[in-house]
Amino acid sequence: MVKKTPNPIDVHVGSRIRLRRTMLGMSQEKLGDSLGITFQQVQKYEKGANRVGASRLQHIAEILNVPIPFFFEGSPGAMEDDGKQESSADFMNSKECVALAAAFAAIEDKRVRQSILGLVRSLSKEQSVLADVSDLTFASH
Repeated sequence: MVKKTPNPIDVHVGSRIRLRRTMLGMSQEKLGDSLGITFQQVQKYEKGANRVGASRLQHIAEILNVPIPFFFEGSPGAMEDDGKQESSADFMNSKECVALAAAFAAIEDKRVRQSILGLVRSLSKEQSVLADVSDLTFASH
């Protein structure tokens, strides 16, 4: 029997579910309980082995407090506004990005966050990309 490879979009959606769940510090078990499924099923969604249906994706979006388009940002073949294929998708799904986002979100002082953002901008070769996020506010703090 030939093993079927997961669809790249399903893999991407699953990785975005994992990214957001991890950013929130939520376990697979807790997400599964909220959905009424096992953590093993959550694992299958996150690996792209099982496709997430529309109603289930809506429920996941509500639990993870993100809009549905979040799950498709940077998906294979997705285009940015300037017509270029998104280049940061791999980083956005990396363990380093999740750890960085979690640590950054834990900083309560807005001035410190802004200073760190300024430092990162100064070190970046892609300053035009970072300029687009200069007006970000951090509502959770």
